[in-house]
Amino acid sequence: MDNKIKVDLYSRMVLIRVVEEMIAERYDEQKMRCPTHLSIGQEAVSAAAGIALSNEDLVVSTHRSHGHYIGKGGDIPRMIAELYGKETGCSKGKGGSMHLIDLNVGFMGSTAIVGNSIPVGAGLGMSLKLDQSKNVSCIFIGDGAVEEGVFAETVNFCAQKELPVLFICENNFYSVYSPLSKRQPKDRQIFTMVEAMGIKSTKSNGNNVFEAYDQVIKAMEYINSCGKPFFLEFDTYRWREHCGPNYDNDLGYRTEEEFLEWKKKDPIPFASNSLLKDKIISVEELEDIRDAATQTAINAFNYAEESPFPPQEAAYEDIYSV
Repeated sequence: MDNKIKVDLYSRMVLIRVVEEMIAERYDEQKMRCPTHLSIGQEAVSAAAGIALSNEDLVVSTHRSHGHYIGKGGDIPRMIAELYGKETGCSKGKGGSMHLIDLNVGFMGSTAIVGNSIPVGAGLGMSLKLDQSKNVSCIFIGDGAVEEGVFAETVNFCAQKELPVLFICENNFYSVYSPLSKRQPKDRQIFTMVEAMGIKSTKSNGNNVFEAYDQVIKAMEYINSCGKPFFLEFDTYRWREHCGPNYDNDLGYRTEEEFLEWKKKDPIPFASNSLLKDKIISVEELEDIRDAATQTAINAFNYAEESPFPPQEAAYEDIYSV
């Protein structure tokens, strides 16, 4: 892997972490009047996919979409403005945290409903195939989404139609407060279940950004070579509560020991230590990357603060019904 790509992967992870940490820090100011689902601890997959995919590759996402949006190169000031409900937001202040879009980088949207964007991603894949494009449609999901009926239907459709679709499942082991053991049969592996349904699948470490990038690149090469879909499962772990800026280990659905064990696997120091060990980057350069990310986040929040709220009549614009 090229050293520049390694540094880019690290920088993208840090940017996601810093922006989301600032969201958490400022959330109690009551200026972000929407639910927010943070991906702190899960940055590696978002960064890996975002760097591997081009602007012409299309992405749909979930309620936990900040990392995917930033990873794909989405406009951060417009993302924060969206959280503030401002008219300069990427969804004109109408969608909030869970409804982000940036067509300039192929980020086609995220949604609050679990599994809701899965068939949309398949439709985008069908459009790419009809256009004889070499690009892919990437569908981000969590482990909970594989339990939705639409997931099985879409996997079957993509396999049968041989669509250029890349499924990326971030398995953080919990659906809200319910662990996998309460939701799925013992010893089931999600990726082997999907492979049995007719899609080539693999599983990897979602906290190793270099490994994740390599797996995404290989999956895309497979899709481009044969036009068939691919499913990637990544084990990872969210640090904060399912919805909100706080920590929630006091609720008892996961143990403090489990939480601390996963914190040891923080993808950011893992990557920085690797870069330092291989003498690809210096400590000073690492500090510069974090400083630059912090300034980007500050500028984004300033942009959101200074942006106007949409006029009242805008509530009736851009409304669609089927």
